[in-house]
Amino acid sequence: MSAAAQRRENDDAAPRLTIGEVLAALRGEFPDVTISKIRYLEAEELVHPQRTPSGYRKFSGADVARLRYVLAAQRDQYLPLRVIKEHLDALDRGEPLPGQESADGSDGGLGPGPVPAEVLARAAGLDEAQLADCVQYGLVTPDAQGRFRAGDLPVARAAAGLARHGIEPRHLRVWRNGAEREAALLEQLVVPVLRARSEEARSRASEQVQELAGLSAQLHSALLEARLREVLDS
Repeated sequence: MSAAAQRRENDDAAPRLTIGEVLAALRGEFPDVTISKIRYLEAEELVHPQRTPSGYRKFSGADVARLRYVLAAQRDQYLPLRVIKEHLDALDRGEPLPGQESADGSDGGLGPGPVPAEVLARAAGLDEAQLADCVQYGLVTPDAQGRFRAGDLPVARAAAGLARHGIEPRHLRVWRNGAEREAALLEQLVVPVLRARSEEARSRASEQVQELAGLSAQLHSALLEARLREVLDS
């Protein structure tokens, strides 16, 4: 029997959890998660709990792992549910989840919680002074204890890569200012949805924000590539 088949068999044999027990298991890592959010993710076909004859949901360990992956991907990577579903479909085909292809610490060893400055700097390839510059120019923001979110890693890595080409953090304020203006524009589209003040509305707003962020990044990349092609062709 393959390792994957063995894990599925063990998971099927393990006791299943109620939705309340799943909520309790996730709350420590994701304080904002609610039963409505879990139901919404089920409706979006990101998790498939069993149903008892009386209709109650029963979640396996694999279901909880999928929920944890979805919530972390939304929080730390701002991925839209469409992309997360593609990742999970890959997992169902026996392929590794993105970021889990190797065990060599390619994610810099960052977990979902806050990490010390030296851990973020090492994972991103920044030295202490460069990370301090990133903080000074508003690219990343530490908490009161001087720790950073794992979600700051992509920004820090991009800053490190640009620094290798002579573009220092102080030059990146134009990116930060542009991102703030884009965020203000997109916020205007989401606020009307949030006025409903329901968990379903917040879930829709979250999905809309992630979709808009992806489209904005796509547009920015396309415009930049087009402009650079003009430079090369001139």
